[in-house]
Amino acid sequence: MPEFPAIGRRALRQGRVSIPGQVYLLTTTTYRRQRLFADPMRARIASGVIHSASTWGDAGLLAWVLMPDHWHGLLQLGNESLARAMNRFKGNLTRTLNASSEVHQRVWDRGFHDHALRADEDVRQAARYIVANPIRAGLARSALDYPYWNAIWLDPDAQPLLS
Repeated sequence: MPEFPAIGRRALRQGRVSIPGQVYLLTTTTYRRQRLFADPMRARIASGVIHSASTWGDAGLLAWVLMPDHWHGLLQLGNESLARAMNRFKGNLTRTLNASSEVHQRVWDRGFHDHALRADEDVRQAARYIVANPIRAGLARSALDYPYWNAIWLDPDAQPLLS
């Protein structure tokens, strides 16, 4: 695999376009890649915030996985910007974690990586890729063995935004 130069956060934002209805594959890492979510209590608290509809505003979270040092999500954007949706998510989760502990700490690195799914990319395949992350990382033998993930296709009451 070729090595690419470190281009920095600014370059990640250049060309970022927020398109209502677009599905994005998102990744954000914990501050200094600390394994904050290896702690089951923190992971459960974080999972509750991630699963909460109020975290996402008018966007729809289609699938997600919380890893010890990062988070992946598949988000269908509503009318607000991708940056605003991610800032709300990271802020809500940080505030909730810090409120549950006597130790207040920085949770997330700045910025995030996004990939807008193209028309020829299968949304469900992207979701499978996300939820298989713990298997590839050696944390579980199957997705069912790992507790910190979800996908709308498993929830009969979910209201997907996809048309």
